[in-house]
Amino acid sequence: MLIKLKKERTHQEDRRLALWLATSAGLLNAIALGAFGFFPSHMTGNTSQLSSEVSSTDLNDIIFFGSIILAFVTGAILARIIVIWGIIHNIRLVFCQILFVEGLLLTGISVYEMYFHALTSNRTIIIFLCGLMGIHNSTSTQLSSGRVRSTHITGTLTDAGISLASVVVAMLRRDYSKDTAAQKSQLKTHLTTLFSFITGGIAGLLLFRWIGFNAMLALGVILALVSVCSVITIAVRVRKVRAALGR
Repeated sequence: MLIKLKKERTHQEDRRLALWLATSAGLLNAIALGAFGFFPSHMTGNTSQLSSEVSSTDLNDIIFFGSIILAFVTGAILARIIVIWGIIHNIRLVFCQILFVEGLLLTGISVYEMYFHALTSNRTIIIFLCGLMGIHNSTSTQLSSGRVRSTHITGTLTDAGISLASVVVAMLRRDYSKDTAAQKSQLKTHLTTLFSFITGGIAGLLLFRWIGFNAMLALGVILALVSVCSVITIAVRVRKVRAALGR
């Protein structure tokens, strides 16, 4: 799921990726809403809000919303640079490493908020979370070659609509080509992403109301554990292959 091989990825792998990363994105988005009253992944709305603040000439809010957008883009750029570095050095576990670091950073933020929460630091934390969302979305997008965008629901809805239209037209024309099958698989992947994000959002709000910032802490730990499990799985698989070749 977290390893990009030379062979083409299957939709089944992308759906597992969507289940984990889109759900975690929905969870973090909802927890941030419950904690700070703000969606860290909603860049369309944040950009619109920035335009509104510019017209009202509120300098503090202009800087804040500008920083949010910059943080998200910076996170995406950083994830891309790390992936390119991993490709150059033939590091197959680079996506696992990114997710592991993201989990550790989210865990650190959670611990800070649990013990040192203050209203004066809310905007700084929001900007930091937007950066993590940029990393998160960039990682899933690169790993799946654009088929899974864990935080970009507007784009996913658009892609799902395109796939659905293609499937419906093919059914009406009784077209049973490989392209139609591919569109059906793509539609299932998009629907999985949407379902995962929505489910994560609902769970995130409920968990934050129940256990507060412990929910964010648990999410950070889970992301780190998922990456570690992927590393262990690959290590075991490689060892088995080498042992088989040694025979």
